[in-house]
Amino acid sequence: MTTIGVEEEYLLVDPAVGLPVPYSEKVRLAADLADLARGKEVQSELLQVQVEVGTPVCDTLEEVGGHLLRLRHAVGAAAEEHGCRMVAAGTPPLRDGRPVGVTDEARYRAMVVQAPQLVAEQLVNGMHVHVAVPGREAGVQVLNRIRVWLPVLTAMSANSPLWDGHDTGFASWRTVIFSRWPVTGVTPSFRDAADYDRRLQRLVESGLISDTGQVYWQARLSERYPTVEVRCPDVQLHADDAVMLAGIVRALVETALAEATAGQAPPPDRAPELLQAAMWHAARHGLDDTLIGPDGDLRRAGDVLCGLLRHIAPALDAAGDTRQVTALVHRLLQYGTGADRQRAALAQGGMRAVVDLLTGESTAS
Repeated sequence: MTTIGVEEEYLLVDPAVGLPVPYSEKVRLAADLADLARGKEVQSELLQVQVEVGTPVCDTLEEVGGHLLRLRHAVGAAAEEHGCRMVAAGTPPLRDGRPVGVTDEARYRAMVVQAPQLVAEQLVNGMHVHVAVPGREAGVQVLNRIRVWLPVLTAMSANSPLWDGHDTGFASWRTVIFSRWPVTGVTPSFRDAADYDRRLQRLVESGLISDTGQVYWQARLSERYPTVEVRCPDVQLHADDAVMLAGIVRALVETALAEATAGQAPPPDRAPELLQAAMWHAARHGLDDTLIGPDGDLRRAGDVLCGLLRHIAPALDAAGDTRQVTALVHRLLQYGTGADRQRAALAQGGMRAVVDLLTGESTAS
């Protein structure tokens, strides 16, 4: 069975007013000292109002879910020690306009010099799914085959509709914010691993980015692990929605590997402008409207998700994940995304209800 790991980014907020607070170092140290967290599982992020967690390498979705709950509880307890709350949302519902401190690391300081306003507004939190691949050539084959599904994953994971105290009209405003960096969006197609490496190196040599860590494609080969890293999802309000997405991403990778091994041709190369528009459409509407499916046609979102489940069914069966993932997808279609839940809270009780939702549900079992 293919191994898997998940990284999540969280915001730290003042529970009374819902504004981000710069306590990441205090919370990280407190979480590291707690019994629930193990060394270096909780890390600082770009901004001092964020923390990141990473699970160990997992074999099953049950392991993924257990570790995510453990780490969310560890960060949540550490945050409460310092008078703040952990929030699993792609964007903060509120900001106060004051500059947000950047974590004191050389790479982050360089990013401020490169793009000060982008860093100031990088109050975004994602979920990254790592799936093991047998090598870089296989990894590039996977990237070429899953790229047409990235807008669908973005729509399913949408959890960032609010910004500066109002509804942006987008289900995933985080996707829009992230798209402003030089190298972002749907992953291009590549001839092979040498082509992938050569193009990354050219980006660095051009001086447009400082290192390959600034290649923010929504799926890429990890520079640290022998994995494909899918980066398009917003962080999820509930841990079990994160488990659902992890299971789907693993099944997509395993399906792509099986197709490549069998000599099956990859999907037709979609025009980059179509994939870019499909990603924008997914970020705009989430699951509330239509989606561009892997064939490039506009369809009802529910129909596209059914097609996704059919596509990955053999991989889900082989991993023993069919029942769990299918049930969670059906629940998603019935009750909506994190963006839908935030909007419902806003309509029912204003921003106070949104803050209560995010601070109360992010660590719920």
